[in-house]
Amino acid sequence: MASSLFISTPIPTKPISKQIPFSFPSSNPIIRSFTHKPSRNLVVSSSAATTNAIEADTRTSNSAATPAKSLPFRVGHGFDLHRLEPGYPLIIGGINIPHDKGCEAHSDGDVLLHCVVDAILGALGLPDIGQIFPDTDPKWKGAPSSVFMEEAVRLMHEAGYELGNLDATLILQRPKVSPHKEAIRANLCKLLGADPSVVNLKAKTHEKVDSLGENRSIAAHTVVLLMKK
Repeated sequence: MASSLFISTPIPTKPISKQIPFSFPSSNPIIRSFTHKPSRNLVVSSSAATTNAIEADTRTSNSAATPAKSLPFRVGHGFDLHRLEPGYPLIIGGINIPHDKGCEAHSDGDVLLHCVVDAILGALGLPDIGQIFPDTDPKWKGAPSSVFMEEAVRLMHEAGYELGNLDATLILQRPKVSPHKEAIRANLCKLLGADPSVVNLKAKTHEKVDSLGENRSIAAHTVVLLMKK
């Protein structure tokens, strides 16, 4: 039986350095909390420091929530509703509409103009009409809503925007809006300084359902698109 000869050649070796356990980075904050131990001298409890950190976070979150004024366009939605009562004028879009009831309100109760103002303010990221023109302020008692419109348009231009287009919907059971629709739209265009081609007005009944359908209230919805100048 043949024998095999095995010759072992010494293999040069290098000293083995101390191995560092492998760790992988993770974006998961829970994993990081287990894999990375903070230095003890960094764990300092300070109520003042905590308060400052919370305030800083609040400022950061507030600034992030505020729309940047460099946006190329902004969209706003407005809604308003008023109760109808005898003895008040019914004013829609600045036009006095003959009816046996009108809007009970602190100002002239123009549901359409109030709605448009709220849509513009909303698009600009500003407080609503009730905060800017509170009904607790006597100077707005019986004020024409055109005053509110002028201020909303001023704020729009001041922020560097102009009206792209507007779409409004009136909701009321009576009276019929169709005979007054063009007069309302023309006055709305005048107050906005807008071409009639970008201002749309629709009117719907509420099919005799709830206060709107029972002619006890009137409502309006408005959507506006503001474009950067």
